[in-house]
Amino acid sequence: MSRFDEVIERRGTNAVKWDGLKAVFGREDVLPMWVADMDFKAPDVVIQAIGQSASHGVYGYTIVPDSTREAIINWMADRHNWSIEKEWLLFNHGVVPSIGAAVEALTEPGDAVIVQPPVYNPFFDMIEKNGRKLVYNELLLKDGRYEMDFADLEEKVKTEHAKMVVLCSPHNPGGRVWTKEELTTLGDLCEKHNVFLISDEIHADLTREPHKHISIASLSERYAAFTVTLIAPSKTFNLAGLQASSLIIPDKAVRAKLQKVFAKQGQFTLNQMGIAGMEAAYRHGHEWLDEAIDYIQENARLVKDYAEQHIQPLTVMEPEGSYLVWVDCRPLGLSDKELLALFLDHGVALGNGAKYGPGGEGFMRINVACPRSMVVETMERMKKAVESL
Repeated sequence: MSRFDEVIERRGTNAVKWDGLKAVFGREDVLPMWVADMDFKAPDVVIQAIGQSASHGVYGYTIVPDSTREAIINWMADRHNWSIEKEWLLFNHGVVPSIGAAVEALTEPGDAVIVQPPVYNPFFDMIEKNGRKLVYNELLLKDGRYEMDFADLEEKVKTEHAKMVVLCSPHNPGGRVWTKEELTTLGDLCEKHNVFLISDEIHADLTREPHKHISIASLSERYAAFTVTLIAPSKTFNLAGLQASSLIIPDKAVRAKLQKVFAKQGQFTLNQMGIAGMEAAYRHGHEWLDEAIDYIQENARLVKDYAEQHIQPLTVMEPEGSYLVWVDCRPLGLSDKELLALFLDHGVALGNGAKYGPGGEGFMRINVACPRSMVVETMERMKKAVESL
């Protein structure tokens, strides 16, 4: 039995995924397969590090020590073959606030910022709520996987006078791990048109073989000069509640602009438990993560195989990175509202594809970072839902 098979009761812990069901879906008697956090316990080394920090009993102001920076530097070198420097690192409570800060720091009100839907929907909020113009460069769905539409992207950059592109790498919700060739084309395009690039790489650590995540800023000093790379242990080790993330910004001038925004917001450090958990995870979490990736891959394959055998109208996009499975439900001929209601009526709360922007209509997102028994039960309920039509 795998450690990840353990079913852990999360109700009553203020977990958005479980305790937020009533507010979001209007009912609590469903399996929550929507929010992108794991139902796995964090690595023992993380639990121990947090416990040790908590046991001290004094919870004053904190600093992020060099040992945490060193843990991140070593992690990026070991897992992603990118040699970074400690001066490049800034810290924030999460990737989404960092996107908002980057938009504010590097663009002006009214500037166009491009995203590539269907994509993680908080991107939209951070652009529009900062008074920028949201522009879509819709991904192309070819042979069951997404590709970037570079011709459309360049046209949008030129006609909209875009100042920034926000990249989701690996892609959420489609699970694509972008290739070196794709990233090079994107980097060259941004350089040619003097466009900043924000690369959200929060799912990078969850890439599975034979795919290999590449940080676009690692490919060239030229790309690094206009790129802000966002990482966090939150998806990797299920630490979202600790609210600790990092920004990797090689260019000093770009870094200074972000620091100015952080200072304006009063953001200057991380919380004590976030620091302890982040450092322990990056320093000692390799073995746990390797096991988790294998387990998640089997869960994703189970969803794909089950759908092919028992729910044939549905097509499953098995992720190359992340623990999110993107399911094409368009053959059912239902609206997004009807799809969501159909599966809710059969006891499953899924991520509604329409909220991820153009191209997401008719899709559902399933989080498979949970005990396998939950995945099996989810697929059985989805089968009954489709059979009920």
